Amino acid sequence: MDLSRFPRRRYLHGKTPIEPLLRLSERLGGPHIYIKRDDMMGLSAGGNKTRKLEFLMAEAISQNADTIITCGAVQSNHCRLTLAAAVKEGLACHLVIEERVADSYDPRSNGNNFLFHLLGVSGITVVPGGTDMMAAMEEVAQSLTRNGARPYIIPGGGSNALGAAGYAACAQEILEQAFDMGVSFDAVVCASGSGGTHSGLLTGFRGHHADIPVYGINVKNPTDVQTALIAELAEEACALLDVPPVQKDAIRCLDQYVGPGYSLPTAGMVEAVDLLAKSEGILLDPVYTGKAMAGLLGLVREGAFSSHENVLFLHTGGSPALYAYTPLFFDHWQKEDTLSTSVR
Repeated sequence: MDLSRFPRRRYLHGKTPIEPLLRLSERLGGPHIYIKRDDMMGLSAGGNKTRKLEFLMAEAISQNADTIITCGAVQSNHCRLTLAAAVKEGLACHLVIEERVADSYDPRSNGNNFLFHLLGVSGITVVPGGTDMMAAMEEVAQSLTRNGARPYIIPGGGSNALGAAGYAACAQEILEQAFDMGVSFDAVVCASGSGGTHSGLLTGFRGHHADIPVYGINVKNPTDVQTALIAELAEEACALLDVPPVQKDAIRCLDQYVGPGYSLPTAGMVEAVDLLAKSEGILLDPVYTGKAMAGLLGLVREGAFSSHENVLFLHTGGSPALYAYTPLFFDHWQKEDTLSTSVR
């Protein structure tokens, strides 16, 4: 698997850390849980889309684009990071925001939406949930082209074959770190949304003949839909990178942690975010990593892993979205009678 033949911008400087979660592992009674800190990257507040953008932005620049168009949900980490990469490259950036939850877009809201404006977004188009997002982006592109711009469209989540190459590279990085640490990982757990991260990891491990199970915790789709999405993306990524195809039975997508829908809170997500913050001092987000950690906790409690196994949780970032959900956590702490206040 040779990634050097693809143009690449460098937004990462070295490997992101892998840390043991000693206190969390002890509280759960095993397995040995580690975390890959892909929240600790360059660009604005970090996150997994950075790896994909290294390849996607390089292609945009090679095509002489002067404007980036991408899409995402109301609190999209991908939109934040794509905008930050565009700023770094001196390009304009237009966002198409999908209201996956009706009436959820507030132009003055906190979290990532605030950062869109702080980073100087060139334009935001808000569309209803269920909109054909590629068609919506192409409509924006046509309008910008008529005005003399040279737009380049990045799909939602940066999830196409080229974007997935970023996580094929991450799989290689994990294997190198595991060797240096003297650790063999028995499983990897990650959020599974637009699919580029999940399919990229499968492709990268396949390309290095590493049979490490990857558990994708769905954040939006039911299992059958997500499995088909990951299978298609992995097939395209393997073809692009000249890697043998990923076997269908290697695709694990779990939908029991989605709850009522994308970005909608669950009790398991709140517990997971609260637990990791209080046991390890690490911030998760409510949309992706909170539900992914809820999935990891569920797998451990169901006995999916033995106490001596080593499990790697991929932290894909997203903590700025926490600040759009603060009332949810204050209500939880108050209900649990753990809200600390002191009046003098």
